[in-house]
Amino acid sequence: MSTHIGAEPGAIAPHVLMPGDPLRAKWIAETFLDAATGYNEVRGMLGFTGTWRGHRISVQGSGMGQPSFAIYANELFDQYDVQSVVRVGSCGALVEKVGVRDVILASGACTDSGMNRVRFHGLDYAPVADFGLLRAAYDAAQARDDVTAWTGLIFSGDQFYTPRPDLMEPMVEHGVLGVEMEASALYTLAAKYGRRALAICTVSDHMVTGEETTALERQETFSAMVEIALEAVTSQA
Repeated sequence: MSTHIGAEPGAIAPHVLMPGDPLRAKWIAETFLDAATGYNEVRGMLGFTGTWRGHRISVQGSGMGQPSFAIYANELFDQYDVQSVVRVGSCGALVEKVGVRDVILASGACTDSGMNRVRFHGLDYAPVADFGLLRAAYDAAQARDDVTAWTGLIFSGDQFYTPRPDLMEPMVEHGVLGVEMEASALYTLAAKYGRRALAICTVSDHMVTGEETTALERQETFSAMVEIALEAVTSQA
């Protein structure tokens, strides 16, 4: 067991899907995995392991924001020898061409967080996705006719209710498609441990049009994103 994950050695699969919402982790396990069993309830951050098309897969909630996500990603990589993590979460669209319920495959993650500034002594580090996972997710998305997928930069913000939404304008001018709160930490930690990582996000809210999904939709739908993630992670197994 680790500090925040109550799993015994071997209980967590080498490949993990990580939603922020622990109830989404439960929904993914019950909907997509065969013979899923729970391995973690510490602090209500649910984790499950089962199989998908014969591959062992785990699903672990992370909580919101990079500090919370980093706790679980660190322990998964360092203490449970997890080899790949795919974040499956929601994001806000920053550009008109990206619609609500579209999927963004995050090739890299910009951020306003101070976490990497501390880690890299003030230098700017560019956290990016694993190319193999990104390519596999792109191929899986292109093979579907029920989802529109975009590949590009995402912004990992530290504040959900930011007092300076205007700061997104230069990000949009430089190609950022959406905003969420975890990908930068994931990509940084995967690089540190020499593991694979990808963030796949379904657009739940639109920062331009004001359109949004319901809380229940965010918790229990977005099936296409999960299936793309499963296709990608098992292709690299």
